[in-house]
Amino acid sequence: MLFRPPAIDREPAEGKPPAVVRWRPLRRLLIWLRWFALRCLLLMAVLVMFYALINPPTTWTIVKEAQEHPIAPRRWANIEDIAPVMLRSVVAAEDANFCLHWGFDMNEIRNVVKSGGSRGASTITQQTAKNVYLWQTRSWPRKALETAFTPMIEAFWSKRRILEVYLNVAEFGPGVFGVTAASQQFYGTTPDRLTAVQAARLVAVLPAPKSRSPHQASRRSRAIADGAATIARDARSACFESGGEG
Repeated sequence: MLFRPPAIDREPAEGKPPAVVRWRPLRRLLIWLRWFALRCLLLMAVLVMFYALINPPTTWTIVKEAQEHPIAPRRWANIEDIAPVMLRSVVAAEDANFCLHWGFDMNEIRNVVKSGGSRGASTITQQTAKNVYLWQTRSWPRKALETAFTPMIEAFWSKRRILEVYLNVAEFGPGVFGVTAASQQFYGTTPDRLTAVQAARLVAVLPAPKSRSPHQASRRSRAIADGAATIARDARSACFESGGEG
């Protein structure tokens, strides 16, 4: 019986190179990309689980800001040590459906798409992912990473933890990061003693902390105060109020 070499070693028909040879480099590339992506996701999950238990000591944003402004003294505030009205105010202003979604507010996203507006629809969870793990400059890579981090944070952190971390790393002014530093810097008080007016004015600066002042009342701060009261009445604060489920 004559020996016949494997089909891959046979002379290909003229003008038709073997498909297996042609696609092998692409297949290897896809395998490598999958290997790399899985390990990146694993690393991200480990980072998320780590900060579920350990308070983030700093962020890329704080490090970068320190090159331009002195950083006000920072001290971590546990959520139990933050006035409930401050918690309700930031949810009313930044993410009214915070207790109802899993990281992405699909209703808000649809409304933005329908209106054709340019305003963002980022939830507090998305902003926490950006502030803790990423950078502020807008780009597609950052948005992709933010989109991957967000459901992980929702999976491994409670809603109370998300809100606690957000308020401790958010920027309230040039070099002023976290609710403790903001309370002291602008009102000479502590987070647990913030009044409804003070909380609303602090939250009102979050979209533009370098250009807005928490010392002045504004239409936005008044709307935030009203929204915080509404959230308290309709129980949309249940997931982060004391004793609430995450």
